Amino acid sequence: MKHAAVSHDDWQAARRDLLKAEKELTRHRDEVARKRLELPWRRIETEYVFDTLDGPRMLADLFEGRSQLLVQHFMFAPGWKQGCPSCSFMADHTDGMNMHLAPHDVTMIAVSRAPLAEIERFRQRMGWRFRWVSSNGSPFNFDFRVSFTPEEVASGHIDYNFGQWSELGEEWPGLSAFFKDEAGNVFHTYSTFGRGVELMMGTYALLDLMPKGRNEAEGMEWVRHHDRYS
Repeated sequence: MKHAAVSHDDWQAARRDLLKAEKELTRHRDEVARKRLELPWRRIETEYVFDTLDGPRMLADLFEGRSQLLVQHFMFAPGWKQGCPSCSFMADHTDGMNMHLAPHDVTMIAVSRAPLAEIERFRQRMGWRFRWVSSNGSPFNFDFRVSFTPEEVASGHIDYNFGQWSELGEEWPGLSAFFKDEAGNVFHTYSTFGRGVELMMGTYALLDLMPKGRNEAEGMEWVRHHDRYS
């Protein structure tokens, strides 16, 4: 796209026009956030067990003494040599956010189906500090519609992102939020999938400000594990 070179006054006028649209987006985002807070909650009845560095733990244990839990559904299935590059791109933002989330009563972790030993090997390679647990042997990933059986994939459609998904694959990304009350009851309060996970991709927000924007032809084909960029 070619851009005209204009005077200072003309640039200011064009920028003010764009500012109106940005403010409309901000107000709409605030309204969506308000509606999100009004969503009903779903009590978790299944006793999910996760493999952690501290041994087997229940979902309620993952809150680490806080009342709110945010889970990154990280695409990493048993037998994979490494975690998904796009999920890794998301996870690259986690350690910095955790410094501010934890004091605000939020615990943030990643959950994958890969065995814990495979997760740990990859986590150490990437240099991440956040907690990452395995749901291997648990229905957690399948119940939250981020992992799919071979039969589901073979059927030609999967139930993902609250509807029928035409793209196939055994693993898909997501974010899920939970609340634990004083009695220890755990509630599922929110999940987002598909492009909703861009909430974790702060890098994209900055690229959107740049002259070339996201500068990508086919989604996230440019993204690499951060130790694999040339």
